[in-house]
Amino acid sequence: MAITEAETMRQLAVVRRLEAAGFRAWPASSTAFDGTWAVRLTAAFPAKRLNSVNPLDPSDNSDIAQRIERASKTFTQFGRAIIVRQSPLAPPELVDYLDAEGWERFDESIVMTADLTKLDLSASIERIPIRDTARYVEASLRVHERSSALRTGLTDILEAIRPPTGLFVRENEAGSPVAVALAIHDNDLAGLLDVAVHHSERQKGIGRDLVATALRYTVHKGAMTGWVQVEAANAAGLSLYRSLGFTEAYRYVYRAPPGGTR
Repeated sequence: MAITEAETMRQLAVVRRLEAAGFRAWPASSTAFDGTWAVRLTAAFPAKRLNSVNPLDPSDNSDIAQRIERASKTFTQFGRAIIVRQSPLAPPELVDYLDAEGWERFDESIVMTADLTKLDLSASIERIPIRDTARYVEASLRVHERSSALRTGLTDILEAIRPPTGLFVRENEAGSPVAVALAIHDNDLAGLLDVAVHHSERQKGIGRDLVATALRYTVHKGAMTGWVQVEAANAAGLSLYRSLGFTEAYRYVYRAPPGGTR
């Protein structure tokens, strides 16, 4: 069945809303706009979402080569290699340009959503999120096995989040963190970010328990729709969210110039 123009517009409206929520939930330290292309940069944290060009209107397709060149110079001055985050909001002409120039595709991710009013979270343990940002940062670095050099950058990101945020940490009997998750309550939306279980504690149901707990927290706050971004190669993560009732809303992929640094 052919997709009608009205259905296409509805789908794009959903993407725009979730993209905006994602920007609020994981804020870059610097965001500049070239038309409707959001150029996001964050010196102290290397996450691709925080350091990429994000086109936000399929009809904003003028002067593509010149705008890519301007963005490349901005990234170079910032000490980073340019990447473009290509979502359904990217103009087809931009996609064609990147294809013609040989830009590589990598790290495809799936944005998933769920109707929280229909999820059965009754079996999850009700936990109160911690309030100590420094404790969460240390737990996140340990669970993700990230360098301590990223401590300041992650702290700055968390402190810049404006919607109410639940910080969840799961510890083992020895008191060491084994899992983390962020729950961002943004009006009727609930975003899950930074979800991770330490490699030594996987396949024990810890991730499912923590995610369900975080979602339950947001439901109590009034959230009705949950969203999460999962790398397409993360089979375990996709299985977890699908088992909870999440379904695919859309996908995005990163693009880098041929031979560029990712």
